[in-house]
Amino acid sequence: MPPRTIPTSTDRTPDAQGPNTGGTGPDLPQGLPNGVEHSTGPLLDAPAVTPRPAAPPPPRHPSIVTEGNVIYRVLPVYPPIAKQIGAQGPVVLHAVIGADGAVQNLRVVSSAHPTLNDAALAAVAQWRFRPYLLNGVPVEVEAQITVNFIMSH
Repeated sequence: MPPRTIPTSTDRTPDAQGPNTGGTGPDLPQGLPNGVEHSTGPLLDAPAVTPRPAAPPPPRHPSIVTEGNVIYRVLPVYPPIAKQIGAQGPVVLHAVIGADGAVQNLRVVSSAHPTLNDAALAAVAQWRFRPYLLNGVPVEVEAQITVNFIMSH
């Protein structure tokens, strides 16, 4: 039953029986969690608040990069050390092509030789693509780009 008047202060002296650790009240014979069955007042032991999960990143759409989508390409400089040791072959890169066509989050997936990696990354980081459109709206896409290093004799 709700009180008829709202008290202006609260008595915070401990009970003579000590704190109620059993989870039951003196006039609740069956014992209810926190001693409350149906309460309209504030909870003394409020449940833990579960934080909201972080907002998911914007969707990226898988893509196969075609030659026609590259609008600006920088050729890699063959590293002199790679030439000296005869390193050649593909460097496969993973990239995100932004809605503006710029290359983002570029990383090596696989490589014929580690001496070729930096040259491939430096070149492809400067590439620009025609933005990919989804329903007429530019979107980010994930792309796999292969740079082939072939020594000419």
